[in-house]
This record gives sequence, C-alpha cells and structure tokens, in this order.
Amino acid sequence: MKSSVFALCSVAAALLSATPSVRAADLIHVANVSRTLFSLPLWIAQRRGFMTDEGVETTSSILDNAEKINAALRSGEMQIAMGTPEAVIIDGYNGGTLRIIAGNTGKLPHFIITKPEIKTLAQLRGANFGILSAKEGSTYVVQDIAKAIGLTPADYTMTVVGGAPTRWRLLKEGKIDAGLQPFPLSYEAEAAGFNNLGSVIPYVPDWQFTTINADQKWAQQNRNMVVRFLRALQRGRDFMDLDPGESAKIAAIELQTSVELAARALADTAKLAILDPQLAINERGIQRVFETLQKSGDIAPDQKFELTKFTDLSFWRTSRVKR
Repeated sequence: MKSSVFALCSVAAALLSATPSVRAADLIHVANVSRTLFSLPLWIAQRRGFMTDEGVETTSSILDNAEKINAALRSGEMQIAMGTPEAVIIDGYNGGTLRIIAGNTGKLPHFIITKPEIKTLAQLRGANFGILSAKEGSTYVVQDIAKAIGLTPADYTMTVVGGAPTRWRLLKEGKIDAGLQPFPLSYEAEAAGFNNLGSVIPYVPDWQFTTINADQKWAQQNRNMVVRFLRALQRGRDFMDLDPGESAKIAAIELQTSVELAARALADTAKLAILDPQLAINERGIQRVFETLQKSGDIAPDQKFELTKFTDLSFWRTSRVKR
C-alpha cells in the first residue's frame, strides 16, 4: 500500500515538473501627458488584447505635466511615456539618458480656441493662453502663432495649466482666454459657444508633437520587453485604420466624449496625417522642435542637429521586423 502511494506521488510530481510554467506578463507603467487622441493606439492595444498577446501588461497614467513624466522615467516609477519630445531632446544634448524610442504625432491636431468674446486673431492681444508647461509642446507653438499674427511677447501672457482637458475646463471657467485644443475637444468647444480661430498647421506645418520616450538605461536592460510593447502599440495604430468604427467606440470611452465626435476626430486625424501610420519620427517636425529650442536658449546655438543624441530608434526598427 505504502509503495503504491509513493509511486502515485512520484508520477504526480513528474507530471507537475513536466508541465511548462506560465510566464507572468511583463508589467510596464506607461505615462501619458494628457487624455487625448494621441494615446489611442495604446488604449486600443490594451482593450483589444494586443499587449496581452505580446506578454505585456500595461498601466496608463495621465500625469498632465511633462516635467512630472520625465522625472517619473528617471526614477523608474514609469517605464515608457507617450509624451512630448522637448525635454528629452534637451536631456540628450546635456548628456542625460532620456531617449525618444519611436514617433507618434508628427503634425499638430490643434485649433486656436478662444472665449466667446474673442472672435478674431487680432483680439488675441492681451489674451492669457493656457499652456501645457513652461518648456514643452504648446508653449513654443503659441509663440510661433503670436509672432505670425504680429504680437510681441509683451502683448500676451502664457499660464502653465496642464493638458488639453484642463485647458478646456479653465476656458469654461473663464480662468484663461485661449488655448490650443485638439479634436474632439475643439468640437465640444465650438458646440458650447467658444470660438475656433483655425488650425495651427498653417503656422507650424511640421512639428513632432508627441513621441514614445523612455530612459535608455532601463530600455537597454529590458530590450525585448520594449520591442514587444512597440509591436503591440503598432497593432493598435493599425487597428485605427482597419476598424475605425470600433476605434471610435474605444476613443469615446477613453476621451469621455460621444462616439460621433470621436469618429469625426478619427476622420480628421487621418485626413491631416497627424498620427504616423508606422509610429515613425517626422524628421522635419523634430528638427523644427530642435531649432525652436535653440532659439529659446535651451540648446546652444552652435550645436548641430543630430538624431542620435536624443533618440534610440533601434527598438522601433526591431519591432518593425516581421516574425
């Protein structure tokens, strides 16, 4: 009897040891600069199971501040960011370890949205613009627009408030006079009686507005994980073109808007070629950002534009290789 029990236990142990262990998904904390359409490839990849297919589990945190995001990347609190490129470029030229690892938004989806009292560009004189942060994104775009319409820095003010949803709330509360708003928030603003003074693209045709960023030290130590993340993210981007109807439903949930407005935003995104279909860098757009940083004094005027100083696109190139 004892020998029979022992034999059964031995067989069970052998079977257990022969069963392949199921590997837990690799966890990546993703920081997003704002709750806007730029993050839709990630949200689709999460909801459609593309991340799971790659053995990756992701969180998504809206930090609403570029400085917070970059600090979180350096500390390891966040591993990957869908954010703006300016501080990453500056960090690279200063010998830091932040890097752009893929592209995302290579053109600006923003419109100049103002309070009801401001109906023309000329009436922007004296306006208070809400901006993302002191040295990121819309800050420089506002300056370019103001210069193009004949305003000097003394003719307007800029107040750091955070991302597009925050700007929209403050516009409604009357705490700022104008803000650059992407769709579908621009549609909501028009419907609510605010004025749309036009797209920013005529003033800034190419601008690398958002990128996929990481700390190079972490990324190099977790190369395979990063590649799998980018592969799943690309599937999310592809899905936007393959199934715009389902994509609009996901966008409506994440952006807290209607499916109708989300579908309109997706159509305009495609028409204006705002989100790169391959998550590639818009080199003209990133060079425009670099030149603006030089004009602002954040990068020395004698520095040459070199992608390798602030990018590591090897992860992205590997993710593009068909298996």
